[in-house]
Amino acid sequence: MKHTVIITGASKGIGRACALEFAKQGYSLFLTSYSHSDMLEETACLARNYGGTVLTAPEVNIGNYQHCREKIWEKIQEMNLKIDILVNNAGISHIGLLQDMSYEEWKNLIDINLGSVFAMCKHVIPFMQKEGHGKIVNVSSVWGNTGASCEVAYSASKGAINSFTKALAKELAPCNIQVNAVAFGAIDTDMNQFLSMEEREHLTREIPAGYIGSPEEAAQFISTLTDCGTYLTGQVISFDGGWC
Repeated sequence: MKHTVIITGASKGIGRACALEFAKQGYSLFLTSYSHSDMLEETACLARNYGGTVLTAPEVNIGNYQHCREKIWEKIQEMNLKIDILVNNAGISHIGLLQDMSYEEWKNLIDINLGSVFAMCKHVIPFMQKEGHGKIVNVSSVWGNTGASCEVAYSASKGAINSFTKALAKELAPCNIQVNAVAFGAIDTDMNQFLSMEEREHLTREIPAGYIGSPEEAAQFISTLTDCGTYLTGQVISFDGGWC
C-alpha cells in the first residue's frame, strides 16, 4: 500500500506546494480545503500528473470539529486508508488592532488555526498508532515566537500551536510518532498579498537572505522534516531567511 499524506488547506500557497512535492515523491494524497473548491481540484489535477492517487475533501470547515470528523475522518475510516504523514497547514490571518476585533472574528480564527490542529491530530493518532509510526508537521509562524503588532489573534494561535507541538511530541514519542512545527517567516502566499510594493520592498530589506521565501521552498522543507530520523521531535524550527 502506498504511503498517504493528509494536507489541510491544500488549495493554494504552502498547502498546494506540499501536495505537489509529496506527489513527486510518489505519495498518495488526501487534500482538504474550505472555501476554494475549484482551486483544490486544480491542485488535485496537478498532483495527479505525477501518477499518484489523490483524494479530496472540498468545502470542509476545518475549524468545526463535527464537520471535520464527518467529512474527513469517517471517509478515511470507510476507505481504510493508511496515514503516514499529517501536514496541518490550514490557517487564516487577521490584520488590525485587537480592540477593533469582534469576538466572532477571534473565535473563527482560533477555531481554524488552532481548533483544526486539535481535531486533525486527535483523529490521526489512532491510525498512526495502528501502523506503529507517523509524522505530524504543524505549520506555524515566527509571530508565534515573537508576536506581531496588529496580529494579536494570529500570533496567539501560532504560539499555542508551538506549545501544542512540544507537548504532543512528548505524548507520542513512545508510539514512534514524531511531531514538529515550522515557524515560517515571510512566504510569498496570498496571506501577504495585502502588502503594497513599497511594503514588500521594505520587508525584503529586513530579511538577511534578501528575499521573500517561496511556497515551493517551504514545501521542500516540510518534506525534509518528514524524512528525518525518529530522534527529531518536539521542535519548532524557524524557516525565515534569518529574519527573526
